[in-house]
Amino acid sequence: MSYPDTLRYTKDHEWIRLEGNIATVGITDFAQRELGDIVFVEVETVGKKLNANDVFGTVEAVKTVSDLYLPVSGTITELNPALANAPELVNTDPYGEGWMIKMTVDNPADVDSLLDAAAYEAITG
Repeated sequence: MSYPDTLRYTKDHEWIRLEGNIATVGITDFAQRELGDIVFVEVETVGKKLNANDVFGTVEAVKTVSDLYLPVSGTITELNPALANAPELVNTDPYGEGWMIKMTVDNPADVDSLLDAAAYEAITG
């Protein structure tokens, strides 16, 4: 499995890429493999300000539904529009076209407290 060094990770298997105070968030390669075939991504929090670890949506696979947790505090600004017609992008390209949300981060320094690729790989085995 791959864990890009340019991202930060949570113990709940979300990743975050920060550019200024705008972040892109998705689930990791490990998470999508554990879930199996993704059939639906639901995010009803666009426009809402949430705290770190708040549930921002759900991802539905063939056999299960899993909550999605926000890595850092901020406001959800966008849901990946491609996921409406192609939720399988989460499986085929979890760090690229399969991203889930964009958000404005309250404190960009909070991202530094998340796991780096090596630490995330250590907890996933």
